[in-house]
Amino acid sequence: MINIKTVSTMDEQAVLTLYKANGWIAYTQNPQALMTAIAHSVNLAAFDGEKLVGLLRYVTDEVSIAFIQDILILPEYQRQGIGRQLMMTAMARLKNIGQVHLLTENEPKTVGFYTAVGFRNAADANLVTFTMENRY
Repeated sequence: MINIKTVSTMDEQAVLTLYKANGWIAYTQNPQALMTAIAHSVNLAAFDGEKLVGLLRYVTDEVSIAFIQDILILPEYQRQGIGRQLMMTAMARLKNIGQVHLLTENEPKTVGFYTAVGFRNAADANLVTFTMENRY
């Protein structure tokens, strides 16, 4: 059975395994930066027993805005509803926040997931999103 927990710290190797398994190597090239980012985020972790199988990480001012930074599931656990469970848990906690944002790849599978859980493209709301990447 999958359990969702709010955690402030996680085993570094388990985190690196999760990110590497999803091909997110920009994060894994600097483990210290990744673990610092996690320490400064709200983290919803999915566990199968003691095994970290998923993570949703967000930052918020607790009033007007929240930004979902990461959501990843180990490949062998994908398509089992864990991502949806993490997202629904986050959205329940963020229900009184004025705006919830995320930035993601424009891939059909990814867009389909976020649309299915209630997000919409900013352009559909006559909004535009700007970004400035200063990758580490």
